[in-house]
Amino acid sequence: MIEIVLDTETTGLSVTEGHRIVEIGCIELKNQIPTKNKFHCILNPERKVSEKAFDVHGYSNKFLEDKKKFKEIADEFLNFIEEKTLIIHNAEFDLGHLNNELALIGKKPIKKERVIDTLELAKIKYPGSLINLDSLCKRFKIDNSKRTKHNALIDCDLLSKVYINLIGQKEPTLNFNAKENNLQGDLRQRSKIIFSKKTIKPSPKDLDLHKSFIKSEMKKNFYY
Repeated sequence: MIEIVLDTETTGLSVTEGHRIVEIGCIELKNQIPTKNKFHCILNPERKVSEKAFDVHGYSNKFLEDKKKFKEIADEFLNFIEEKTLIIHNAEFDLGHLNNELALIGKKPIKKERVIDTLELAKIKYPGSLINLDSLCKRFKIDNSKRTKHNALIDCDLLSKVYINLIGQKEPTLNFNAKENNLQGDLRQRSKIIFSKKTIKPSPKDLDLHKSFIKSEMKKNFYY
């Protein structure tokens, strides 16, 4: 099973206010294990970064002005994610910005049906608890010391570990009932092997020898 962990950074919160994407990060998972396949780009958003967004990710207008525009990397990005399942934390935000960028260049939107939102998973699993990425890293004892600023690729790496913990694949709990069932299954399988072997009938001579042996042992160990 191939999945893509995805994260974006933007110039601000709302696409209705004209905010755009400044960074996209993607990490590929195969059977919940990260592969070496990654997609990462920093973009010229063609507008100014808000002060609040700059405080979050640290990408200045000067730094971004010579970077590629979304339309220049769109095909490469879409080819990377193809029709794979996307793992996103707070998918409404990232998907809203990605689909806005795609709409601006006449591309089809990414359907929300192909997205697993780890924020929603965390809400179900830990109702009433803090469920931002940093809080989940702390809960699962994931080292997030490199996350001094938001960075799409670093956040993807952390999210991949959070996701694996949320779906219970990293450290499965001990299930003694399951172990007992497995043991019983093994014993049943072994018994089939034992009793499926060919039965060899003793000869009359073997029977006589066996009876003599039993009588001899009884005389040694019992009183009459």
